[in-house]
Amino acid sequence: MRHRPRLRRRRWSELRERRRQSVFLLPGLLTTGNLLCGFYAIVLTFDGYYQGAALALFAGMVLDILDGKVARLTRTTTQFGLEYDSLADVVSFGVAPAVLLYSWALVQLGQVSAMAGRIGAGAAFLYVLCTALRLARFNVLTGVTDRRYFIGLPSPGAAGAVASMVLFFGPARFGPAELFALACATYLLAFLMISNIRYYSFKQLDFAKRHPVGVLLVAGLAILIVITYRETFPFLAFGAYALSGPVRRLVLRKREPAPPRVLREATPGPGPGGEA
Repeated sequence: MRHRPRLRRRRWSELRERRRQSVFLLPGLLTTGNLLCGFYAIVLTFDGYYQGAALALFAGMVLDILDGKVARLTRTTTQFGLEYDSLADVVSFGVAPAVLLYSWALVQLGQVSAMAGRIGAGAAFLYVLCTALRLARFNVLTGVTDRRYFIGLPSPGAAGAVASMVLFFGPARFGPAELFALACATYLLAFLMISNIRYYSFKQLDFAKRHPVGVLLVAGLAILIVITYRETFPFLAFGAYALSGPVRRLVLRKREPAPPRVLREATPGPGPGGEA
């Protein structure tokens, strides 16, 4: 008889009890670095350095991974840190990729027709909206779902797909067909983020444990491939990950249990101006 994996339950009450303590420096600095990378990517986009902006997004992804790892290893996870990390992710993996994608390619749809221009702007806005919704749902469902999988495409994965497209195609001049294809890809990434499709989280990988020597060899070869094909490999890797969720759903050919409901029964609370 197979046992279902036990679901983690985050002790939110303990995190709230620590909210009056000082902010832990190292995880906070890493999150700030992630936010800085997102802001810098926007600045580079405005200046027309699209490939530099894509690299800034990749740097933000590395810092986003590190801040969570450091917080868990040092047991410095707080509610403030969780909320701060989500707000930084909205900028780095929501606003910055959308601005980059629009300025790099989608803005050219306005030269096709006025309606096409609205389609491009709508795709960029929908990307930001779905990123915010994805992160809000992630915060609610953290601790009550199987940690082996993400519910929906994670926002760093979607941002990586955008950045890898910019690096792969470069500063190209696209025709109407290519522009509409990029707009459709943007809509697809947005909807995948808020879908119930499961994506492998890679949280089961433990780099602190001992592994065979062959694992080190494979890792070295992977790094060599990334360096040699630095434009092609990220595009293929992030594209494959974005499609892995729908492909997994088709291969399984069975409906997986729906995640817990995010919206609960509303209870009266203070208005926007604070307590009445």
